[in-house]
Amino acid sequence: MQKDRPPVCDYEGSDYQIRFWENADRAYEDRVEAVALRRLLPSEGNLLLEVGAGAGRNTPRYSGFQKIVLLDYSYSQLQQARRRLGDSPRYCYVAGDVYHLPFAASVFDGATMIRTLHHMADPLSALQQVRATLKPQSFFVLEYANKRNIKAIFRWLLRRQSWSPFDPEPVEFAELNFDFHPKTVLKWLEEADFKLERQLSVSHFRLAFLKRLVPLDLLVALDSALQWTGAYWQLSPSIFVRCRTIAESQSYAKDQFWKCPACDSADMQSNDDGLRCATCGRVWAIREGIFDFREPRGE
Repeated sequence: MQKDRPPVCDYEGSDYQIRFWENADRAYEDRVEAVALRRLLPSEGNLLLEVGAGAGRNTPRYSGFQKIVLLDYSYSQLQQARRRLGDSPRYCYVAGDVYHLPFAASVFDGATMIRTLHHMADPLSALQQVRATLKPQSFFVLEYANKRNIKAIFRWLLRRQSWSPFDPEPVEFAELNFDFHPKTVLKWLEEADFKLERQLSVSHFRLAFLKRLVPLDLLVALDSALQWTGAYWQLSPSIFVRCRTIAESQSYAKDQFWKCPACDSADMQSNDDGLRCATCGRVWAIREGIFDFREPRGE
């Protein structure tokens, strides 16, 4: 939509859910992430924004929320999520860009971003966008890929990798795949007006040989017992944090939910084609039950 927008990692047409989760040996990672989410999420809530929802792997874990908005840039991933979760009015499927979110200010009671920040070339901008959609005192659960993990430290000491895990700058180990230093992520969260409440270290035993040799239930139990260490040190490849919004956010009228991602106007009108921005005239389509805010139909 905008030429100066950071590049977006697009999973359109990807079999990621099947290839990476269902047909790969990642039951351990999935289960320990579920443990972390149970520890960090409120037991109930009204409106939740799931940023980077993909095919809806985590969505059923937000059972305490009355309505969930699944946001992803990939239309095909949301199609998979819709097939998995159904057409219940409890779910709203939105294809959109995290750098230009299509939501009015202060509409959500909470948000999650799991396995998504590591695709962000401009993480601070993404966090600021999420923050703008949240009400005061809302929660935000974020997961990020930790560059200062034990495996990376040993590889660096043995000179098997060139980048230092102690360098605060992000490392792009593959195109649009970044690892981050914990202190850098906390700095971004503070700049985005989030206050840290809790940190968990997750996925300590993400090693192929361990997953082959040690029973899954035992690995999950061991990781669950170690997650609390995230409050003191962060040495696992995955870190979960829970934050609260600390500053007042801009307020719109209570009946405003959408915002035009092209001009930022909250004056959006429903019509037969989708949602039309009364300010700039762009029309954002609704296709197969999915709101598509990636490219407008016209002006």
